[in-house]
Amino acid sequence: MTVRVGIADDHLLVREAVRQMLEEATGIDLVAVCSDADAMRAAIREHDLDVAVVGIRMRPDMTDDGIRLARELRRTRPRTGVVVLSDHCDPAHALALLEDGSDGRAYLLKDRLYDRAQVADTVRRVAEGGSVIDPKVVEIFVEYESRPPAARLDSLSPREEEILAHMSDGESNAGIATSLGLTKRAVEKHINGMFAKLQLPVDPRISRRVHAVLMFLSDPRSRDRRPTATRPSRSRPGTSARP
Repeated sequence: MTVRVGIADDHLLVREAVRQMLEEATGIDLVAVCSDADAMRAAIREHDLDVAVVGIRMRPDMTDDGIRLARELRRTRPRTGVVVLSDHCDPAHALALLEDGSDGRAYLLKDRLYDRAQVADTVRRVAEGGSVIDPKVVEIFVEYESRPPAARLDSLSPREEEILAHMSDGESNAGIATSLGLTKRAVEKHINGMFAKLQLPVDPRISRRVHAVLMFLSDPRSRDRRPTATRPSRSRPGTSARP
């Protein structure tokens, strides 16, 4: 499947750098390069983009335009993935990006965009419904804990780990229950036990669900355990079905 991609960032050098990384990447068709959020919205409609690569601060508002665009697409075009590029390691923006689910979302730092293959792979993974979070962002969420994230993840039961893997793909509790043949109440019970094992405090500023997903995504082993890996690839009408 060819992934149709558009780029939007107010910095010319960033746009050019990402453009050069993606133009020659196998399986990626770069069809739009924009400088603001409104132009990207138009490109998404015109070209039926699979993935939008966007900066956080763009015209017209120069605030959190990229995050707001990602939220908007979650409602209006849930099958369009979004890769957000940030100038700074801002956990608040990462949380805002992931609060409606991590599937089809990535958060990368601009100063770490030096690996052409890695950037192209991120776009492909997002197009397939996967998630990529820059390790620096993950570190901020887990650094206050005394036990390493991997050690806490190892404390989960196979069922809890399976449920967390589905959570990382943005599935709701009801959706996880359907996928795994469980009741919604059973899923909720497993999740509460998982939060306790992962030592996640009740804090209104940070979603425990998002925090748990970030811990899961920070573990290199998680990529092989995510249900996305077994799902059919996304595609437009006429090809294989998107999830």
